[in-house]
Amino acid sequence: MIKQAIIPLAGLGTRLLPLTSVFAKELLPINGKPSIEYILQECIDAGIKEVIFIISKKKIMIKNYFYNDKFYKKIIKKKKDPRIIKEYKKILKFKKMIKFVYQNNPRGTGDAVLKTKKLIKDKYFLMLLPDDLIIKQNCSKSMIKIHNKYNSCVMASMNVKKKTVSRWGIYNLSKKISKNNFLIRSVVEKPSIKNAPSNKAVIGRYILPKRIFEKLLKQKSGNNGEIHITDSIQSLIQSGDKFIAHNFKGKYLDCGTMNGFINSNKIIGKI
Repeated sequence: MIKQAIIPLAGLGTRLLPLTSVFAKELLPINGKPSIEYILQECIDAGIKEVIFIISKKKIMIKNYFYNDKFYKKIIKKKKDPRIIKEYKKILKFKKMIKFVYQNNPRGTGDAVLKTKKLIKDKYFLMLLPDDLIIKQNCSKSMIKIHNKYNSCVMASMNVKKKTVSRWGIYNLSKKISKNNFLIRSVVEKPSIKNAPSNKAVIGRYILPKRIFEKLLKQKSGNNGEIHITDSIQSLIQSGDKFIAHNFKGKYLDCGTMNGFINSNKIIGKI
């Protein structure tokens, strides 16, 4: 069973400037709730028991959000507002399952994952990227079901516009194994339009094996001096590990850009 999840949160959030010049993007509200809470609730509903946040010292406010007990106790004692009490109980529930590690020099998602090496206990773990919200159906839960059925790694998959492939990790698929699941032949990080093997992209949900740490320790830096998790995944595929691309049924929302963030508020506000 997959019981641990990791969430990389140390990124600078430059696509949401100027908001992120003073505020962590993961705490920006979407329909009145910080975006990170949607991710945490997805984890809880998927059966995850422990979540590891990878933050930096510059984003310590994320930790402070969950450790502001003195403030809440003072307000509750004074006002006894049921809404505030309910919110504080929710934050306490989240706090019990969260651990923190630090990536003070943001060198890519692969480097962020490597920071969790000493905390991962089981053979497989879940990773979620906070910019990618998937609503209406729990993507992590459905991926865990696929993992349990095929005893394999799983990554969320979605068709993207050809002109945008250089934003994503892009799959070359091998064969169909069930209605919404495909065996992956290879994956490449942010290819050019000319070199992209398809328009099928990795969306920010991964079930990864613990032995990916072995690959990450040996991996050389790629573009912009970053360690890309995609390169280590490709190395695992070449070593014989089975990876499945899962076409999820939920609705994808991109919260990592200003237009996407605004649109996410509009869509979730109507639900």
